[in-house]
Amino acid sequence: MPQTWMITGANRGIGLAIATELLRRGDHVIAAVRDPRAKALVEFAARYPGQLTPLELDVTSDASVAAAKDALAGRAIDVLLNNAGVYGPRDRQSGLDLDFDAWREVFDVNVYAPLRVAQAFLPNVEAGKGRKIATISSRMGSIGANPGNALIYRSSKAAVNMAMVVFGNAVRGKDVAVLLFHPGWVQTDMGGGGADITPAESAAGLIRTIDASGMAETNSFRDYKGEKIAW
Repeated sequence: MPQTWMITGANRGIGLAIATELLRRGDHVIAAVRDPRAKALVEFAARYPGQLTPLELDVTSDASVAAAKDALAGRAIDVLLNNAGVYGPRDRQSGLDLDFDAWREVFDVNVYAPLRVAQAFLPNVEAGKGRKIATISSRMGSIGANPGNALIYRSSKAAVNMAMVVFGNAVRGKDVAVLLFHPGWVQTDMGGGGADITPAESAAGLIRTIDASGMAETNSFRDYKGEKIAW
């Protein structure tokens, strides 16, 4: 039976690859992006009539999230996927030289936004049959890996892991599973052309793993194949 997925940042990279695979298999996709007139979404709407709902959403804006929430009032969502994210500057991310303004901006997108979106659309997820909220994190947020660079990005992913686990505990009684994923080192604008896997490979693994996940996996931190990652 077709599911309804809401994906933030669905117009490029991993988000676009996941949307592509879901539409191909017959699911419905709510593509939550800042510009719903993005070329890829216009093409999808024509190719998959009735399956794609473009939704204007700036995840860093309370007002935009509130407007999107109103637009989807009463619509069930099986899987809410917090995918939108940024890396920050490629330099000045060390413990000795840090761009603090950039750090705040990255946290706004990578940490505050996923929780803002999860809280806003929780009623929609509760109305769905899937009852899952997943967030794209990163292995680079693992403190156990003893990281030594990219402080801005790494700290944002460690922080979103904590935020979503606290949220997951808060909604456990509602039977809503909260999941965190490392998508792999993916060949996107962020990951670079020399990365290990294609967006399609990452998307296929994430969809398969999310499909197989439920309350038993809530508050877990795993990669796109479902393998556990140390916090």
